[in-house]
Amino acid sequence: MTDASTLGLPAPAVSVVVPVRNEAGNVAPLIDEIAAALGSRVFEIVYVNDGSSDATEAELLALMRSRPYLRQIRHQVSCGQSAAVRSGVAAARAPLVATLDGDGQNDPKFLPALLDAVEQGGARVGLAAGQRVGRKASGFKKLQSRIANGVRGAILRDGTRDTGCGLKAFRREMFLALPYFDGLHRFLPALVRRDGFDVVHVDVVDRERRHGVSNYGFWDRLWIGILDLFGVWWLVRRKKRVPQVSEVSGDAR
Repeated sequence: MTDASTLGLPAPAVSVVVPVRNEAGNVAPLIDEIAAALGSRVFEIVYVNDGSSDATEAELLALMRSRPYLRQIRHQVSCGQSAAVRSGVAAARAPLVATLDGDGQNDPKFLPALLDAVEQGGARVGLAAGQRVGRKASGFKKLQSRIANGVRGAILRDGTRDTGCGLKAFRREMFLALPYFDGLHRFLPALVRRDGFDVVHVDVVDRERRHGVSNYGFWDRLWIGILDLFGVWWLVRRKKRVPQVSEVSGDAR
């Protein structure tokens, strides 16, 4: 994997991870919006191509020639959104990571607010999570999200009304220490709180998808989501107390 120093680039302060599958038409405009939103920050954009069968890979390769901050991580076959996010975070070079979906519905202009929330919150804030308002989706999709979020909130009590928003910011080290499973991205607030960190919320405005169709359906994840929910409930209940760790020096006598 190419290192930033090899390219003569400064180490990034922020890594933006974007999981995509078959989103060729949305790649170029979203990358330019992310770059514009981050302004004077030193950043990299890490696209995780999750087994795309369209022109997503070729589009990214063409853009990488003129955008040195752009990287592409590739899954040979599709492994799902959680796996794509984790691959991107593992490959990220910055200590601070932001994520957003690759379909263009998440507006990059909210990235600075999310990043600021984590930085200004200090060590106690583990996650800044976007909360969608004015969501651009069908009535059925809004209903299913409302039901899913209501059930999740009642069981996990994670204080979050919308875990499906891809706009998030967190510290890389904290994320990689979380227990990993397929579906992790839907339960981040509960797992971050489980590890003793605070979660802050930022209202974000949803947009219409520019091109293509959604890669994530309802019926194909319903039963898996229910199993995941009770698995996370078990994990939260099994961790009664977060250790406060400090080293005692043998010289302190």
